[in-house]
Amino acid sequence: MEKLYIGSHVSFKNQYQLLGSVNEALSYGSNAFMIYTGAPQNTARSPISKEKTMAAYELMKENNIDVNNIVVHAPYIVNLAGSGSNYDFAIRFLKEEIKRVEELGLKKLVLHPGSHVKLTREEGINNIINALNIILEKDSKVDILLETMAGKGSEIGITFQELKQIIDGVKYNEHIKICLDTCHINDAGYLVEKIDDVLKEFDEIIGIKKIECIHVNDSINDIGAKKDRHANFGEGTIGFDNLIKVIYHPLLKDVPKILETPYVTATDDSKEKVHPPYKFEIEMIKAKTYNPNLIEDIRNYYK
Repeated sequence: MEKLYIGSHVSFKNQYQLLGSVNEALSYGSNAFMIYTGAPQNTARSPISKEKTMAAYELMKENNIDVNNIVVHAPYIVNLAGSGSNYDFAIRFLKEEIKRVEELGLKKLVLHPGSHVKLTREEGINNIINALNIILEKDSKVDILLETMAGKGSEIGITFQELKQIIDGVKYNEHIKICLDTCHINDAGYLVEKIDDVLKEFDEIIGIKKIECIHVNDSINDIGAKKDRHANFGEGTIGFDNLIKVIYHPLLKDVPKILETPYVTATDDSKEKVHPPYKFEIEMIKAKTYNPNLIEDIRNYYK
C-alpha cells in the first residue's frame, strides 16, 4: 500500500486549541495537518494549554497521526527581509512562536522568507540570513521550513537558488528545511507537469531531503504569472493529474502534503457562505480520480 500523509490547514481556536485541530483534521479524513497558533493575518497569541495538548495527543495516538506530519505556519505579516522596528519585532515574535511550537510538541514551522520592500533584493536576503542566525541555535528543537514563493511584489525565495543562498548563510542550517508549494512554484515559473525535472533541479541545488512539507494547491494563474492565487484541487492551470503526480511521487512519499485550497462560496437565503473543500479533495486524492462535480458536491453537502 502506498504511503500517503495528506491533510489541510485546520483551525486552532483558543477554546479547544490543538484538540480542536485534530478533530477537524479527522473530519476531513486527514492523517496530517497544518495550524497557525493564532490568526494567520496577525501576531496576537494566547497561552498554550497543556491539558488540551495532552488530550490532542491521546486522540492523535488513537488515530495514528504522527507528530512529524503536523506543521505550524508562521503569520503572513512576519517579514525577516524588512528593516527597522518591524524587522526587530519579526525576530522577537519568531523566537516566541518557536517556544509555542515546542510547547505543542511540534517540530516544523513554515515561514515565508520575506519581502525586501524598499531595500535591494540582496539587502533583503542578507536580512533574512541575519535574522535566522539570531533565531536559530545549535540545539534548536524546531526546524524552520522556508516556503517556496510565487514572486508577488518583492517576495524573496522565488527560485531554488535564492533559497540555497539563504541556507548557505545560516550557521545552524541543519535546522533550515523547505516547504514546497505547488501553486507558488507554478507562478514562479517551474513546470509542475514535469515534476521529475523540477525535483532533479531542486536536488542539485538544495538537496531533496530538505523538503519537509508540501503545500498541494492548484493555481488560477498561468505558469510564471508571479501572482499567487490558489485554486481548488484539479480546478486550476496545474490540473488534477499533475498534482497527483506530486503527491504520489516516490521521492516525496514520506513528506506530509497539506491543502491550502480556497473555501467554496455558496449563497443561501441571500447570504454568502464559505465551506471547507478538504473532505472532498482528500477523497479525490485517495481515489486518484477527479470529480468534475467537486464544487457542486461541496455546496450540496453543506446545504
